Amino acid sequence: MPNPTRGVAGEAAVLNAFVARGYDVLVPFGGGQPYDLVVALEGGFLRVQCKTAWPSRGCLLFNGYATDHGHGQRSYRGRADIFGVYFPPDGSVYLVPVAEITNEGRLRLEPARNGQRARIRLAKDYAIDRWTPDMLARVAVVHQGLPAAA
Repeated sequence: MPNPTRGVAGEAAVLNAFVARGYDVLVPFGGGQPYDLVVALEGGFLRVQCKTAWPSRGCLLFNGYATDHGHGQRSYRGRADIFGVYFPPDGSVYLVPVAEITNEGRLRLEPARNGQRARIRLAKDYAIDRWTPDMLARVAVVHQGLPAAA
């Protein structure tokens, strides 16, 4: 049975990570939005879908899709800008553009044993501290008003 507090804990960790870095964060009222948080940026907003990751064979994994009950899996493309990924084992937060993920989000915590480097996403490259406001603004489709639910 799924743990309903896991998602809430992940949202709280991502929200805290943004606030601790001086960002203004908005929380949408009610349910049904394809994003959990909205970060105010210079001239626009960044829609953040929060995910909680789990470890698997040297990687952290997270779902890159929404389960729209009655409609199956739905992509977040065009409905959110970035995943805020909380990794409970070490309390870290990563930011991964929605456009880079299809169904499964996978960030490598350690190099591949076979030395593969192509098409590998190293977790350290997505750590929240690596992101500047300008980088976040480039990921966001700069919204002039509050983001629509689509």
